[in-house]
Amino acid sequence: MIGEHVIVGYTVGPGGRDALALGAAIAGVTGGELTVATIYPPGSPGQAVEAQANMANAADELGDVPAEFLTFESRGAGRGLSVLASRIRADLIVVGSAGGGRHRRIALGATADRLLHLSSEAVMLAPAGYAPVGAPSRLTLAYVHRPQCDEAVERVAQAALRLGVPLRLITLDLHTDDPDRLRDDLALAVRLAWETTGIEAEAEVSEAHDVAASLETLEWLPGELLVCAASEDAQPHRVFLGELAMKVLRASPQPVTVLPRGYA
Repeated sequence: MIGEHVIVGYTVGPGGRDALALGAAIAGVTGGELTVATIYPPGSPGQAVEAQANMANAADELGDVPAEFLTFESRGAGRGLSVLASRIRADLIVVGSAGGGRHRRIALGATADRLLHLSSEAVMLAPAGYAPVGAPSRLTLAYVHRPQCDEAVERVAQAALRLGVPLRLITLDLHTDDPDRLRDDLALAVRLAWETTGIEAEAEVSEAHDVAASLETLEWLPGELLVCAASEDAQPHRVFLGELAMKVLRASPQPVTVLPRGYA
């Protein structure tokens, strides 16, 4: 299960605070290590000093929460976080929403966008204004019938079993020509979760004219986490989101985790 070592990409501001709160909450639930990092560009002594000041600010915000604080030099924050995560063997990178986005929605900045096309670790994004409510209440997987999602069913079911929370599988019906096939595919995914872990997953098909409207028809519990699998176009062991999954991420009112292709 991801979360054995969480790295938070921290910047001063609302997005950084949201990511810090979410990363600390996940590490608290899994009992994993927590690393907080700020990336700064090479050849910039002033920004290196500012990065150290950011870490002091993050430490104040965390209070007594145990964490390691690192600054790292890289030409891009997304690339730097991915490289640093590999070096310290973190399995989850947490970042916040870009400034200017809607409250309780995820707006992608350059850092998150880079991670979603590059990272070899799972990536978790916090919606703007995210406030932790304790342990996750439910894990929800956005399901489409393809090998990457079938693999994710097993992984997310194992995580739900370990956390002792319900598992929900959702499929979005955006006026497809074959709604019965979507329900049959979802039923097979529920069976897969049961056969691999003994968990009886909830299943919901949400019908609407677009992704945002479809997600709004679903009930979301406080503390719920949404999981998306990487696209089939992703390189092995890398994150890459397809067009539909990217729309799901932007419309989600809950934190979203994206698993790399071939995640184990």
